[in-house]
Amino acid sequence: MNSRRSFIQKAGATAIALSTPAISVFSSPISEIFDQDKILRVAIMGLGSYGTRVAEAMQDCKRAKLVGVISGTPSKIAMWQSKYGIPAKNCYNYENFDAIKDNPDIDAVYVITPNALHKGQTIRVAKAGKHVICEKPMAVNASDAAEMVSACDQAGVKLLIGYRMHFEANTLKAVEMREKGEFGDIKFFQGLSGFKIGDPTQWRLNPELSGGGAMMDIGIYSINGARYMVGEEPIWVTAQEVKTDPVKFKDGIDETITFQMGFPSGVVASCLSTYSMNNLDKFFLNGTQGFAEMQPSTGYGPIQGKTHKGPLNEPHVTHQTTQMDQMAAIIFDGVTPKIPVDGREGFKDMVIIDAIFEAVKTGEKVLLG
Repeated sequence: MNSRRSFIQKAGATAIALSTPAISVFSSPISEIFDQDKILRVAIMGLGSYGTRVAEAMQDCKRAKLVGVISGTPSKIAMWQSKYGIPAKNCYNYENFDAIKDNPDIDAVYVITPNALHKGQTIRVAKAGKHVICEKPMAVNASDAAEMVSACDQAGVKLLIGYRMHFEANTLKAVEMREKGEFGDIKFFQGLSGFKIGDPTQWRLNPELSGGGAMMDIGIYSINGARYMVGEEPIWVTAQEVKTDPVKFKDGIDETITFQMGFPSGVVASCLSTYSMNNLDKFFLNGTQGFAEMQPSTGYGPIQGKTHKGPLNEPHVTHQTTQMDQMAAIIFDGVTPKIPVDGREGFKDMVIIDAIFEAVKTGEKVLLG
């Protein structure tokens, strides 16, 4: 009980310190944003599968350009140099990338490395005077996330989190309908996030690198989705864990967690995070006058959804392309997105994840500050 009280007090105090007003609208229409000439010049740190996906998507960006790389694998650096035309002066490794402070051709670094490395790398980038885009989850706990936010604030640089769904057209349409009251009073949210993970030796199943299992990787989508779909911040969580393979899912790596969140208005969210089942990528929002259902809700391909009024059929654009263009607009033009993507947004998710792990451990409802 003492540890639980300590957790609640610390999380509540930090949440107050890092709280910001809710952001609800774009400050400029997209046509005006894309008329700007300034290009966000980005170095990608971590040249794995998702870093490659981002690099490919950036080839279609109007406001962002891949200009540099940071990697611990020389062969990957050479391959990316050849493929994307990256000059040698914009290539760094994990030991020397602090030198980007003297490189005027790089504006921002996108950190796409294992979760446990995000904190240290983000702080180093910030101290080098460059904006930081950090992949989700932004850290392995709320305390580390708070340090990252503070470091970027002190350095006077932006800290943005790779929440690509915050710019996805069908997602934004559903949020807009909720804001207009088209679903009536919101009563319930369901989030199902999961897949059957493969290679047991990958870093995602190493607690020292990942900070957790399915919750960090995929469950965070249901946490974050509940917040932007409901339009409130949760005030309590409960959670239960099931582990069927303790060899593959060792201590510190969650296999399956069901969790519930309560919101100030009385809305309840019921969610599932798992690494042991496929076909789980669904959001359902229910209100007194209608509903929104999205399946898939967070996958890379087209998001498919419907409401009580019919299909959600906004045009699909590669998520990372839209994300990077919008992040350029946030950094250079002062655009405020409908759903925040800053470090404080990421911190809020980490507070909830900490609370879920605490609820699993104690079997008790954990209150959020």
